[in-house]
Amino acid sequence: MGSSKLAEIAGATSGVLFDFDGPICDVFAGRPAPGVARELTEIVAKHDATLGGKAHGVDDPMEILRLADQGGEPVIRAIEESLTKAEVSAVKVAGPPVPGAVAALEAAHSSGREVAIVSNNSTACVRAFLMLHGLRHLVHEVIGRAAYRPDLMKPDPHSLLLAAAQLRVHPYKCTLIGDSVTDVEAARAAGAMSIGFANKSHKGIALAEAGADAVVADMTTVADTLASSPKPRA
Repeated sequence: MGSSKLAEIAGATSGVLFDFDGPICDVFAGRPAPGVARELTEIVAKHDATLGGKAHGVDDPMEILRLADQGGEPVIRAIEESLTKAEVSAVKVAGPPVPGAVAALEAAHSSGREVAIVSNNSTACVRAFLMLHGLRHLVHEVIGRAAYRPDLMKPDPHSLLLAAAQLRVHPYKCTLIGDSVTDVEAARAAGAMSIGFANKSHKGIALAEAGADAVVADMTTVADTLASSPKPRA
């Protein structure tokens, strides 16, 4: 989509919401997700052998967390706590922020917009990464997943609505930048705008078909657009 559409979105945006894993950080770059998923599966199996069988072969830790919800409170608590520890460990070896991410955060902040990170990752994980790379001052709010409530992860709009409320910006004046269809779906459900970040070639069509208001291939484009587009008047 063209720069004019991006400028139009930025010109209507008072609150910039960044997804974390994708636009800001490649969370499991240094500690691959399939290995974490296997560790979580073993924990599930110790609590519930049948559910452990369902989890076997799933290589996405977030999907293990969603499955854990079927096992009741003991399972969901064990998986939530183990996943959070794994995420915090992972971001410490994930490497630098995604190219263009720091510039995008700086542009959003310096333009006077409210800035939040809205993630299905844990709040502890996001904060650890921001502190490690000296980025905490650029983000007004960090909204991670609701503990022990995987049902409230995106595509549910819960985290976006919470971010908008804490930023004191109406959802329709917020734009979520995310790399997954669930990000776009959550934004639509919340009444917010969305910019799809197609960090892999196959994602562009899927993000557009999901209803993203614009799609970009790099975060530098987001940074340039925010820097050149003034914050809308109240």
